[in-house]
Amino acid sequence: MKRVAAVDLGASSGRVMLGDVGPDFLQLRELNRFWNGPVRVHGRLHWDILHLYRSTLDGLQAAGALDGIGIDSWAVDYGLLDSDGRLLGNPVHYRDARTDGVMERVLEEVPAAELYAVTGLQQLPFNTICQLSAEKLEQATSLLMIPDLLGYWLTGEIGAERTNASTTQLLDVRTREWSDELISRMGLPRRIFPELREPGDVIGTALPDETGLVPGIPVIAVGSHDTASSVVAVPAEHDRFAYISSGTWSLVGLELDAPVLTDEARDANFTNEGGVDGRIRFLRNVMGLWILQECQRVWGDDDLDGLLRDAAAAPPFAVLIDPDAPEFLAPGNMPARIDEHCRATGQEPPRSRGAVVRCILESLALAYRRTLRSAQTIADREVDVLHVIGGGSQNELLCQLTADASGLPVLAGPVEASALGNVLVQARALGEPLPDLSAMRALVRSTHSLRRYEPQGKPADWDAAESRMIGTR
Repeated sequence: MKRVAAVDLGASSGRVMLGDVGPDFLQLRELNRFWNGPVRVHGRLHWDILHLYRSTLDGLQAAGALDGIGIDSWAVDYGLLDSDGRLLGNPVHYRDARTDGVMERVLEEVPAAELYAVTGLQQLPFNTICQLSAEKLEQATSLLMIPDLLGYWLTGEIGAERTNASTTQLLDVRTREWSDELISRMGLPRRIFPELREPGDVIGTALPDETGLVPGIPVIAVGSHDTASSVVAVPAEHDRFAYISSGTWSLVGLELDAPVLTDEARDANFTNEGGVDGRIRFLRNVMGLWILQECQRVWGDDDLDGLLRDAAAAPPFAVLIDPDAPEFLAPGNMPARIDEHCRATGQEPPRSRGAVVRCILESLALAYRRTLRSAQTIADREVDVLHVIGGGSQNELLCQLTADASGLPVLAGPVEASALGNVLVQARALGEPLPDLSAMRALVRSTHSLRRYEPQGKPADWDAAESRMIGTR
């Protein structure tokens, strides 16, 4: 039996989970859960990175003796170290406005077709390449993605784990190495890009005097992009599956053996991100439950169950939005933005909170439907089942709407997929007989309950709704 800690940092909350792994046994227990979110200082959005580190240490110290520690987090954001190894400033949040208009400048330096041919990444305004193009880098000597930064503070060792590095739009998707040509063309200093690590590599041992942890605990690189860890824990029985890693963002796609770098994939804005064991996560980002979370924040209403009951009772397809519209990206008054979006597209805005929630969830289900169909066509891959993992797998209304919209059975769960994937990669590195992803997924299936949703309703209703939704884009 291996006893490891998974530090799992999402874009709205973080957690430290204790994982016990052995033959036919896989169990998680929460040690610490804490808030995460943007902090605005003089007009700029930052992550409260010291709060995240302190909360991580609180959870790890509560664990006592451990066989390993692994860290995963959201993608694209980073910290910069100076020549003394000190953090130059609080990491900037990807929703900050400093990258407004930067993507256009990036594409002037490297045309979209060339950029996609090397990196295979979806064009998003907050990709690391855009953020670095808005930085002053004269004093920087190392760029560390968020999990690499926390790993450095735990161990004193600098490096970059490949699955998260693949989200920077500066990694060659074929060679899985930093693209020196892109780095040079963007005028970025090559010195800041550290040596790359594989999931399963030992980063170093936690420094007991610095961290207060038991001496000798190895810190292990996992699929440090949380979606990479989540996909490890998809409880699939075969390769004819699609997945939605559902949380603040929804990552919708397929797992492939090789990247798809066609013009069709680029035009559809699909990304080819690195996964554990060299697999490719062929997916698109869909705005996800962020829109609902921001509505709840503005309303001051944390009764999600009540909101979902009201949404289930609201009339179907009354109003639809494009959840990927740019006006929904930044924090703010989301109910008012939905109202403005509806008026701009010739629709009567929803009048009740239940109707707003229904609008959000139906619009998300339609975005999933469109993305899944495009992914199958572009990758020439048919799927039989859709796995919904992460926090959104608990949203019964969204899961049922997703099954209805996609025409696929939905298997919902596990909720803590990213922590489970984190734990499984650590356990394998420590010698547990989990030779491949199939073995890891079989262990998840045998130890965790899933809920199945069968498609209901009339496909023609969803066809009509999709036609209407196209008019909102």
